[in-house]
Amino acid sequence: MALVPIKMPQLGESIAEATIVRILFNAGDQIKADSDLFEVETNKAVMAVTAPCSGTLHEINAETGTSYPVGSVLGQIDITSDEAKRLGLDNPEKPSRKPQKTRQEGDSSPQKVEPTIPGGLPVPAHAGGVSYLSPRMKARMAELGLRAADLSSIAGSGAGGRVTIEDLERFMSGIENNRITPASPMRKAVADAMIRSWSRPLATVGIPIRLDNLLAHRKSHPAKPGPALYALRALAVALGENSAPAGRLIGESIVHPPSVDIGFAVEAEDGVLVPVIRNADKFSLDDLVSRYNRLVELARQRRLPPSDTGGSIATITNYGTFGLTLATPIPLPEQTLLLGMGAGKTMPNWDPKLEQFVPVLEATFTLSFDHRVLDGGAAGRLLKRIEELLNAPELL
Repeated sequence: MALVPIKMPQLGESIAEATIVRILFNAGDQIKADSDLFEVETNKAVMAVTAPCSGTLHEINAETGTSYPVGSVLGQIDITSDEAKRLGLDNPEKPSRKPQKTRQEGDSSPQKVEPTIPGGLPVPAHAGGVSYLSPRMKARMAELGLRAADLSSIAGSGAGGRVTIEDLERFMSGIENNRITPASPMRKAVADAMIRSWSRPLATVGIPIRLDNLLAHRKSHPAKPGPALYALRALAVALGENSAPAGRLIGESIVHPPSVDIGFAVEAEDGVLVPVIRNADKFSLDDLVSRYNRLVELARQRRLPPSDTGGSIATITNYGTFGLTLATPIPLPEQTLLLGMGAGKTMPNWDPKLEQFVPVLEATFTLSFDHRVLDGGAAGRLLKRIEELLNAPELL
């Protein structure tokens, strides 16, 4: 017999760990290849860890409610040596004969199971917010689970305004008297992404865009696509014509995107998820409706598959759904562009033919961008092209 490890897989771009939500089998159960063994939660969705092969579940090395890094061994499957050879597994482990550690009489504390964690694991990038941290300060922050950005509100008493250990301890003593709730994995992921995004020079331009033609087209459309999908398709068409505004500055080069993959923000519990429509410039508005609606529903359930997240070159966010008429949202760290749309308002517009003001419905659209890659003129031209497309929705 031989043992095959069940490892925590890489469940998405930049995801370094996942929390066990449910264990679906018990040790000793017969399992089949690709069957779901664990239900795990990342900062993006709830997904499954599947069996790498068929066999007997030898042991489970993980606990529900605990987070494990990518590559951790969550359990082991017992298979025959012939099956191991058939699968091409070199030097599989042999089942251990050593007895399991048992509880001492009267010991009611739960037994902690520590999984194997190999080296070289991917770790999300973090950004600092303090110019200098002493080794002692770094060690204390590690004990408290703090990052440099968490110290931004502390007035340092050290040389040059440096935050000292004493400053940190006073700060921590003060907040202990406040109501404290733990940050969810999604909230921590959003915070990390925003810190990394803000390390770049960002700018925003905006223009009012009339929505009358768009809404008239939507009214006559059997599927009634939402305004955000119109905006997504307009951005995709514009970037399909010229992808340079979505390029990324890497070193001294602008890296152009290989495809027009557009994300869109969906509010989920305690955060925002960004599903992605791949090659959005290659499909018509009609083709995108069902795909868009499916991804919205999966995002709200936090069950987006890894193939439908990450790797987008720009994002759409409809902050108008919250009644906001203007906002300056921040692009994701791996993106240069973010298109925002505000709430529609009825405004007077001068009609030269009638020689009088007539009411029109318009909304402010904003384009936030990495100013290293794009200047205001190029951003403005891209926004004007989006306006042209939204005023001719039949072209979408």
